[in-house]
Amino acid sequence: MVYLTGAGPGDIELLTIKALRVVHEADVIIYDRLANPDILKEAKDGCEFVYVGKEDSHHSMPQEQINETIYQNALKYENVVRLKGGDPLVFGRGGEEGIYLHQRGIEFEFIPGITSAIAVPQYAGIPVTHRGITVSFRVVTGHESKNKKESQIPWDNYKTDDTIIFLMGLHRLKHISKKLIEIGKPKDYPVAVISRGTTVDEKTVVGTLENIWEMAKDLPTPALIVVGEVVNLRKELEWFRKKAYKYQSS
Repeated sequence: MVYLTGAGPGDIELLTIKALRVVHEADVIIYDRLANPDILKEAKDGCEFVYVGKEDSHHSMPQEQINETIYQNALKYENVVRLKGGDPLVFGRGGEEGIYLHQRGIEFEFIPGITSAIAVPQYAGIPVTHRGITVSFRVVTGHESKNKKESQIPWDNYKTDDTIIFLMGLHRLKHISKKLIEIGKPKDYPVAVISRGTTVDEKTVVGTLENIWEMAKDLPTPALIVVGEVVNLRKELEWFRKKAYKYQSS
């Protein structure tokens, strides 16, 4: 059995009970860069660990090889955990891994993880929806497939007041900002970039479409981008940084 498992956005306490159970039972854990490494400490004695992380556009192992690594371990071990940051099916390529296993007759399960698209803004004091401001939100990849000649992002659809969350888009922040201004968003439209969210290393920069790419250029990854009027609520709803500062000083 292969468990395609979401590790959550960073804070180990956001790992689900089901994910923790399969980690306890795992014979091998195949994990990526965005999964909190402390989760591995929960594994039983003798559990094998295989790192298949991807570092800022540099893949230590191509996805095709990751698929094969999961498959080969499934032939060898009874309980295989593929541990992925966030949720395995929110830009996590878990669907590709599941299809690869299905085509080779390997049984698998998806274990959902708390996605960073919602949890990271929430920890930074930014709700993705709020009554009277926005009734919906969009989650968009900031890193498109290089195999596509034209962008798959429907920019013209983003003229509404929906909150827009871009994942993995820090290095394309200038491009994203310009595209949103081109479709009619005001230059002073609020934007936040949140780096290493839900961890004690979390850093948030708040600006506008006109200046955010310059303000956030030195932030480390992983980072996500929140575009929308809900960003302004952070002044009243920020809570985690205060708690993190107390933790770091204690």
